[in-house]
Amino acid sequence: MRKSLPPPFPPKELHRSSRSLLMLLFFLYCISHANAQKNSANSMRYIDNGAIKLGIDLNLGGAITYLSEKGKPNMINNWDWGRQIQMSFYSGPVPYEPDGKKPHKGWTFIGWNPIQSGDVVGNRSRVTGFKQTGNSLYVRCIPMHWPLDNVPGTCTYECWIQLEGNAVKVRSRMINYRPDTTQYPARGQELPAVYTNAPYHRLVTYAGTQPYTYDSVSFIKNHNLPQTPSIQWAAWQATENWAACVNEDGYGLGIWKEGVQRFSGGYYGDSSFKGGSHDVSTGYISPGSIDILDHNISYGYNYVLIVGALDAIRNYAYQQMPQALPSFHFRNSRLQWYYENTKDRGWPIRGCLEITLNPNAALLSPVIFWKATDASRLLIDAQWPASVKKARIYLSRFGVSTFEDHLDVDVQPGRRQYVIPLAHIGHYKGAFNGLKIQPDPDGKSMEQNLLKVYTIALLK
Repeated sequence: MRKSLPPPFPPKELHRSSRSLLMLLFFLYCISHANAQKNSANSMRYIDNGAIKLGIDLNLGGAITYLSEKGKPNMINNWDWGRQIQMSFYSGPVPYEPDGKKPHKGWTFIGWNPIQSGDVVGNRSRVTGFKQTGNSLYVRCIPMHWPLDNVPGTCTYECWIQLEGNAVKVRSRMINYRPDTTQYPARGQELPAVYTNAPYHRLVTYAGTQPYTYDSVSFIKNHNLPQTPSIQWAAWQATENWAACVNEDGYGLGIWKEGVQRFSGGYYGDSSFKGGSHDVSTGYISPGSIDILDHNISYGYNYVLIVGALDAIRNYAYQQMPQALPSFHFRNSRLQWYYENTKDRGWPIRGCLEITLNPNAALLSPVIFWKATDASRLLIDAQWPASVKKARIYLSRFGVSTFEDHLDVDVQPGRRQYVIPLAHIGHYKGAFNGLKIQPDPDGKSMEQNLLKVYTIALLK
């Protein structure tokens, strides 16, 4: 699954494509790039608090196209309309062909993908609401499907932007109103996509097992040269919830996303690391998730951009340090949990997840972090159907993407709380990064039986 917006040349899935297809895609990018240059200055709206300056482009759905410390150059890349700092969401079907309209060759694998700025051909998203008050901005738009020619999304995007010192606080929301009511499987999401200019090519984060201790930072090596036939972004677990694109002096742009540790990013361009806002070379960061996007969902997320030296970026994250073990109360959201081999009752979520128990159904957590020494028990508050006698709990270890360690738990019908000693799992030591719950590992539950899950939480 892709973890970023389409790069300026074909990604991995096109590695075996014909030369003519590559030329076609490059031509389309040139069109998009040329159109991006035509945006007039009067479409820009700026806010400035004396420390930093931010600009959005009302010709590009209100995407953030300018950000800098006062008096310094713009840090944001605007080569084409798949760059900027912008909202982007993914869902099925794949390929997405509304009313029989075909996506451009090479982008069929993306599926449903409305983005805030515009599409690959150069059609712009349309702003439908805007307000500026002091150091804050609000913008609402109808996005465009990136891989299609002039197909607006059946959804609206909203952003609330506020400057605070050297930080930009952003609240984003998508309101979906798709006529297709299918609940498609969860897809990787960008929360949001952030593209910087070439000088900010060094990708820095903390990806270790001692978060919030000022342990040494990690430098993510991911340099895609222009001749690379397929761009691959790096993926990692950011255990302090932040990453940054910085220059050789350690100065640049960071992003902090509360509760999110799944990150991707990298650099595309030559080794000179030179270029401005309208040059092709770019750095990329995206905090992300794997989410189900229902046809009628209202999906919101917040993030913070931090401009400055690496220490200032990391210190901002430390001021937001989480105080508790991962805990999920499913009152009105899935909280980035998703499923294998099943679906739930759909949006809105009303007090719990109502999951259909198909064969081999499973619930999977977002990427999280805990140490065995900090969490000895797992709480599951759920209402079990009468046909289910056993549940299986899987854990994934830090640095591993597979679920290997597991424990079987006897369950009884009705709503019950189970506090499960994790020490019963063999070799429960070290650090862990995920949970998987298989409600009926023997597959004896009747199809269409519902499991209702209210709370899942790690306990000391």
